[in-house]
Amino acid sequence: MEVRQGVHRARVRSAVRAVAILCMGLAIPAGGTTAEELTPDRIKATMSAVDSAMIKANAATSKDWPTIGLDYGETRFSKLDKINTDNVKELGLAWSYNLESERGIEATPVVVDGIMYQTASWSVVHAIDARTGKKIWTFDPGVKREIGYKGCCDVVNRGVAIYKGKVFVGAYDGRLIALDAATGQKVWEKDTLIDHEHSYTITGAPRAFNGKVVIGQGGAEYGARGYITAYDTETGNQLWRWFTIPGDPSKPFEDESMAAAAKTWDPSTKYWINGGGGTPWDTITYDPDLNMVYLGTGNGAPWNRKIRSPSGGDNLYLASIVALNADTGKYIWHYQETPGDHWDYTSTQPMILADITIDGAPRKVILHAPKNGFFFVIDRTNGKFISAKNFVDVNWATGYDANGRPIEVPAARGDDPYDAVPGPYGAHNWHPMSFNPQTGLVYLPAQNIPVNLTPEKNFVNNAPTPGKFGGVTAWNLGFALNATPPKAPAFGRLLAWDPVQQKEVWRIEHASPWNGGTLTTAGNLVFQGTADGRFVAYDARNGKMLWETPTGTGVVAAPSTYMIDGVQYVSIAVGWGGVYGLAARATELRTPGTIYTFAVGAKAKLPEFVKYQTEGLLQGVKYDPKDVPEGTALYVAACATCHGVPGVDRGGNIRNLGYVPAEEITKLKDIVFNGPFRDRGMPDFTGKLKEEDVVKIQAFIQATADAIRPKK
Repeated sequence: MEVRQGVHRARVRSAVRAVAILCMGLAIPAGGTTAEELTPDRIKATMSAVDSAMIKANAATSKDWPTIGLDYGETRFSKLDKINTDNVKELGLAWSYNLESERGIEATPVVVDGIMYQTASWSVVHAIDARTGKKIWTFDPGVKREIGYKGCCDVVNRGVAIYKGKVFVGAYDGRLIALDAATGQKVWEKDTLIDHEHSYTITGAPRAFNGKVVIGQGGAEYGARGYITAYDTETGNQLWRWFTIPGDPSKPFEDESMAAAAKTWDPSTKYWINGGGGTPWDTITYDPDLNMVYLGTGNGAPWNRKIRSPSGGDNLYLASIVALNADTGKYIWHYQETPGDHWDYTSTQPMILADITIDGAPRKVILHAPKNGFFFVIDRTNGKFISAKNFVDVNWATGYDANGRPIEVPAARGDDPYDAVPGPYGAHNWHPMSFNPQTGLVYLPAQNIPVNLTPEKNFVNNAPTPGKFGGVTAWNLGFALNATPPKAPAFGRLLAWDPVQQKEVWRIEHASPWNGGTLTTAGNLVFQGTADGRFVAYDARNGKMLWETPTGTGVVAAPSTYMIDGVQYVSIAVGWGGVYGLAARATELRTPGTIYTFAVGAKAKLPEFVKYQTEGLLQGVKYDPKDVPEGTALYVAACATCHGVPGVDRGGNIRNLGYVPAEEITKLKDIVFNGPFRDRGMPDFTGKLKEEDVVKIQAFIQATADAIRPKK
């Protein structure tokens, strides 16, 4: 009797599921798990099996997407080919999911056995049934919204790590949190920060392997000292930590690598107090065969080396790839891509571990395209330089010599204003690239965002000096930005790059910089989202566009693909943002953060898109013209990092103050001092600005709008 009742219940569930699928217009083979069957016990059993062995085994089939980069090599190459060049034109929407976010979405969906984990802004984690798009649970770590200013580049998060039944997320405020994968309940949390005086944040994804979860931080713009830490996945206990730059030389160094690095810094500036940097805020890659962890380190703080280390020096280990022993965190080797970094040329961009043939011999390599505009191939067994070639036009170096050192252009470190190409946004930023071993090509989001750097003559660390970019919120660059207008062209591109021949094979020109990361597949496809609000599939061999769909806002994240019940899906999380997306955009749409999931033959409807709202160019705010010059300098120091130039920029996920209601600017004091937008990330400027400063900022905002207003 119990058996017959069980069979009956199963048939009822199957019938209900079939009706739901027909309503979506998607035919999925019978026999798959339903949302009702995704019980905590089922999820626990599934996720408890995710460990290093499972992740390695999955790389043979790519059925699941268990890490943000798919595999430990972070190739983002899926062996699935059910979606291919022949049928990709038949892709349709299977489901969409509202992430309820107004800020940047940068994480790749992680999916195992039809269970998806996705992070949104403010480090909020969503667990979703990838068969239906229904919520399983959400977890909000409760980051205080008023500390949004402590990060340079939006309140973003780049994803989670799964390991033995836990989901690990780095919170924006510096906590590493372990969640029960089945319920979303907190298991443990650790404050990863070595101090709370500097503005440390976490925006990158943790990596988990062999019972360890590893995370770094950001904060170099604020003078933070970089480091990476491994914690025990079960208990959260710290297992090892490695610093990226040396500390106070009057105290014992943490290890021999720090003692060696200190010889490449000028101690006269007390860089360990007033500068430093090197924060490893994104890429961390694990090689299970060599038992090494590779990390990319960040920029110097301040950016300007003449202030940070006036006698020169390479300033190790800034802008480097560093290999550590995965068990102990002990330094093994490094390769510095930008010695003595001077331009915010971080090496934190995603790297790929690949085995390729060079000059007839197999090589284990790292493929890397950092901000500085050169594509690097490095031997990952020993850190030896193999080759480097610029993938965009650059003007700071003419190439690299046989020893792997850049051949610099002297003017790039001069005392005059310099139109750095690429600029600090990078020729390639955090947006992930992918490597297809079938074509032998890397699919790389490339760009230029023009920025002119004018050296600061009277630099004071942490001083809220008017005219100092971000000075009121403790930015320390050592440069004025765009005091002289830049002349270099802006562009965004998708490049297919041959890492062996070190040459471009094909390219796609985009409408804007700041386009999404890439995914490539055995179906000879490349998927990428764009700044102008599209999700596109290209032929991986020649770049021919084969399919596209609108997304309702700009895309910056990378997609993932996976198999459920014999059907291949592709998912992309959409939400315009990141440092460029705060103040600029390439679309008139501003739809909330959304996950879109596609399959061949699916016919669900796209959600309704939301138009970007502007109030027209600001007018009617009374001001004294004499206040405009001082207001300009105050605006640069307090407002420009998020709001851009009034009326000149169009606004991104933060509104441009040249296009807001006049009432908001008239009552600006009520907004900047403990105002109503603190719960959306705006800082409280109490004690940082005076009331008379706000009057001058009002003058600059209205005067700028008046200056660009078309004359009748």
